[in-house]
Amino acid sequence: MTNFEALPIIDISGLLSTDRGDRQAVADELGRAAREVGFFYIRGHGISSERIAGLRAAAESLFAHDLDWKMRNHIGIGRGHKGFVPEGEEIYGTGKPDHKEAWDIGFEAADDHPFVRAGQPLIGGNKWPELPGFREAVSAYYADIFALGRTLFQGFALALGQDEHAFDGFVTCPPSKLRLIHYPVDPSAEDTPGIGAHTDYECFTLLLADQPGLEVLNGEGRWIDAPPVTIDGEELYVINVGDMLEVMTAGQFVATTHRVRKVREERYSFPLFFACDYATKIRPLPEFDPTGEKSAQYPDITIGDHMWSMALQTYRYLRAKVAAGELALPENARATNTFGQFRTLAEADQA
Repeated sequence: MTNFEALPIIDISGLLSTDRGDRQAVADELGRAAREVGFFYIRGHGISSERIAGLRAAAESLFAHDLDWKMRNHIGIGRGHKGFVPEGEEIYGTGKPDHKEAWDIGFEAADDHPFVRAGQPLIGGNKWPELPGFREAVSAYYADIFALGRTLFQGFALALGQDEHAFDGFVTCPPSKLRLIHYPVDPSAEDTPGIGAHTDYECFTLLLADQPGLEVLNGEGRWIDAPPVTIDGEELYVINVGDMLEVMTAGQFVATTHRVRKVREERYSFPLFFACDYATKIRPLPEFDPTGEKSAQYPDITIGDHMWSMALQTYRYLRAKVAAGELALPENARATNTFGQFRTLAEADQA
């Protein structure tokens, strides 16, 4: 990881070119940014301003309702781990509750889907509030941003020296969550972060936010601002490497630590966490670990079990179920904050 001062900007429009050389050129930029920073902006993404506006309007309408109304669809009601997340439900690296509220939407799966019938956590239908136009606006945005995620995954495949469609079959009904996050302003919460320092658990994240607040940890241990950027009227997305891409590259791609500082004005944030299907085993690709030495740092675990184990250690309602013996961590579950800089710090402590 370099001691970067700002995130690079990559025009990804070449990923849609019919020319393989154009696609590879973009992939090479993706790979360079993933190795050196772990975070970057993308332009030329093709998500329309109308689609984004519809999502924002839906989120603003949703969070304007009172807490009792939102709690009818609490994330802990029913199966699937979707719905409303009240302030204080999640606890990340600081040990302090996060100062935000959220509504989580996932890849839609009917009750008779094989993954649902198999009892896979995180898979199932969504909770849709009784709010005119909400489901339509959010579903349309999810379809567009998920399609963009597929395109980026093909670019990452090329960056990893694979066929660009090598990973397509691993993404059929994944636990890929879209979060509608609202950060209120509370002047009394002087030492409360919006989200504590963490890495993302999935393959990569596509983020759109309307206000500053995101900070990324560089190689010198300094927090670097990653504010919203607009170029020629196009809002750029922030992309960051998640834990699973770090595993696939045996640590060459960095799941960079990041956080959201206390916001000075109301902020809305919309991350899509792009994942493979729940049962997909993630391990270092042979090209990145020819001797197998890195496998000890990254023991086999399915992507879904990793995501579920992180949720079990982060959400209050799930932590309570684990403490009561109603739920258990999956085999080979890692502690939170064991990737990216957290991993290298742990290795230094053991040396």
